[in-house]
Amino acid sequence: MDLTILIQIAYLISSVLFIVGIKMMNKTPTARQGNIYSSIAMLIAIVATLIQVNVLTLPEMFACMLIGTVIGTYYAKKVPMTKMPEMVAIFNGFGGLASLFVAVSDYWLRSIEKGQDVDTITGISIILSVLIGGVTFTGSYIAFAKLNGNISGRAIVFKGQHPLNLALLIVSIIAGILLLLEPQMSMYMYILIFVSLLLGVLTVIPIGGADMPVVISLLNSYSGIAACFTGFILNNQVLIISGALVGTSGIILTQIMCKAMNRSLVSVLLGGFGQTTGTAGSNGQGKASDIVVKEVGVEEAAMIFDSASSVIVVPGYGMAVAQAQHVVREMTDLLEKKGISVKFAIHPVAGRMPGHMNVLLAEANVPYDKLVEMDYINDEFSNTDVTLIIGANDVVNPAARTNPQSPIYGMPILNADKSRTVIVSKRSMGAGYAGIENELFGYPNCLMLFGDAKATITKVVTELKGT
Repeated sequence: MDLTILIQIAYLISSVLFIVGIKMMNKTPTARQGNIYSSIAMLIAIVATLIQVNVLTLPEMFACMLIGTVIGTYYAKKVPMTKMPEMVAIFNGFGGLASLFVAVSDYWLRSIEKGQDVDTITGISIILSVLIGGVTFTGSYIAFAKLNGNISGRAIVFKGQHPLNLALLIVSIIAGILLLLEPQMSMYMYILIFVSLLLGVLTVIPIGGADMPVVISLLNSYSGIAACFTGFILNNQVLIISGALVGTSGIILTQIMCKAMNRSLVSVLLGGFGQTTGTAGSNGQGKASDIVVKEVGVEEAAMIFDSASSVIVVPGYGMAVAQAQHVVREMTDLLEKKGISVKFAIHPVAGRMPGHMNVLLAEANVPYDKLVEMDYINDEFSNTDVTLIIGANDVVNPAARTNPQSPIYGMPILNADKSRTVIVSKRSMGAGYAGIENELFGYPNCLMLFGDAKATITKVVTELKGT
């Protein structure tokens, strides 16, 4: 059989596996298998492409794969689950940078070295791949720096920021048009690269930490779109298909995140929650100013759990930071042995990336059927004896329903405040990433269990074992 036909068949198999893999990732029980299918699809696509372009010998090809596999395996085992959002941001950045490099190298080969004219479709694909790839690369690494604490997680804004971004976008469009008209003028390409990299920085720094799940999913979409345009440059069908799949699924996920926060994508991109410095009842420094709280000790908390018949756990970023997911699972196992019903309420934007809480709890072997999405569990809070909130803040703040002046007003939240008793495991009274205090902490049915989540819940588990 002709080699060309074999390569096309390989591309077809790869494309089908990509589609099936992404479909399986839609559900938690099949997500792992879907990831395996997608990985196999990528392997087939890479091997087929390398054979098609004939740039490496078989030993060189396998040597590169071996090196990549070793590096990937090392970091997969080294990076803790709490750092997964940062790792996803890095992956997005690498995807954008790869698209930028391919587009620039193809342009340089065609227009500068060979002096060829570039057809309009290819030229537009090169320009968009450079622009979107550059924005994705620097934007992803700013997101990484925010998540990793290298720079402030709050919105970084300055006067005239949005007009500057608009001006840079216009400059990039003009440079792209001139590059189409005069492809041998490499200066236009340099301008396009510089502006795209700068835009990536300027469009992400004004976005506050509370919007990070939206930013991560949006940058993931960008990386897919950039890869799709790169596929048009290289005339590679599987790259077009896989890029389109990642791009569209990322956009859909971004819309889901925005809906979960009752915000528009435009408002997120223009800067949102992170710009908040205070609101009614807050002193603007992330500290509760006039809320009177009731504190609970470890022994009393254990007694409350032991006497309950139903418990809902609301995980948040604080659980990830404390790495408390394993001890939380141990506590739920103890409660269930005592005949107490336990469920986990999952808010779509809890944590720092889409599905962050699902990933952490799956790592701790919490059964998938215990993880219930917000829309399906909200009605159960009013009939629940105890709700345990671990590190979550903005996603359970009643101000979203009660305070029209609050920046999170209208955002769908978990109805934890409607439970008979609420226990909040939290280090301090500090505000969440939205920068506002939580009204729930002052509610009469709310008790504060201060301290590191892993340490305090471990003590609760010890007390429960003794009852």
